[in-house]
Amino acid sequence: MADRLFRWETLLFLLCLAVLGYGAVSTSGFADPDNVRFLLLDYSEVALLAFALLPIVLTGEIDLSVASVIGFCSALTGKLWNAGMSFETIVPVVLLAGLALGAVNAVLVVKFGLPSLAVTIGTLGLYRGLAYVVLGDGAVTGFPENYRPLAIEYGTVVVVVVGVLAAVTVHFTPLGRALFAIGLGPEATRFSGIRVDRVKMLLFCVSGALAALASLIYTLRYNSARADNANGLELAAVAAVLLGGVSIFGGRGSVFGVATALLLMAGLRNLMFLNDVSNEVQNVVTGLLLIVSVLVPVAAGAIARRRRPQPPAGTQPSRSPDPVGAAVSHGLNEEDR
Repeated sequence: MADRLFRWETLLFLLCLAVLGYGAVSTSGFADPDNVRFLLLDYSEVALLAFALLPIVLTGEIDLSVASVIGFCSALTGKLWNAGMSFETIVPVVLLAGLALGAVNAVLVVKFGLPSLAVTIGTLGLYRGLAYVVLGDGAVTGFPENYRPLAIEYGTVVVVVVGVLAAVTVHFTPLGRALFAIGLGPEATRFSGIRVDRVKMLLFCVSGALAALASLIYTLRYNSARADNANGLELAAVAAVLLGGVSIFGGRGSVFGVATALLLMAGLRNLMFLNDVSNEVQNVVTGLLLIVSVLVPVAAGAIARRRRPQPPAGTQPSRSPDPVGAAVSHGLNEEDR
């Protein structure tokens, strides 16, 4: 019971409640229903990117190009709309474009064996540059009025549906167990019969498709297609994933933790906005949260290792021969695996 109480996700949830409670008491209008809806909608694109990144990070990989995919897909939406294409046709084209960009990352990482950090830093710049090639530095507006309310009214619903699907997939399916197993040890997982390369290919493709979906919500919500849309949003998404307790090395994390981190960050951002805090300071807070999210689990692991009793001399610590079986215990801290 005590272990569950002091788990990172539990402490994060209590901190989230404290921030939201403080905002409701200290800031006028924070708890108003309209502001709560705005708070949730304002972070809907970040949430979609975070849920796209979560399974990728669980396998020990990363995708930093997600915000640039939003920029490219938004630029493509504007270009096609200017060309006279109906919005009903634009939607599937944009989703396929996002999936294709994710597939490029997948091929470079999986088939060519390149590190995902280097690859997606490269495609971060490449996709953003392609967005400017497609649309230039202008903006396209005047999208159908009957579609804008869908993004505004149901953007949060889309996020909840994606979050529930992510939770079911990650925590209650064989694919989810495979994600944790790959994060614990990809080579050993291959010997267990799991097709590691196929799983990673799927994850990067899904990441691109979710980023494309986020671009449609973003473009309609602001009624503006621009090449620089969502610029820098990958920082907030990565911060939410790591702050939510997902190990940057893979093999540990939960959808509940990421969802709690998203709610905490959205609450903090809205609280600072209502108190006229500048965007620069908000970016500083996001950066600090990113550092804390990496530093705290490492420090906690070091303290736990110091306090753990050492085995008698001459004995070997037991190891799990089955990484898939070990992945079932993904709620444990890294040092307990």
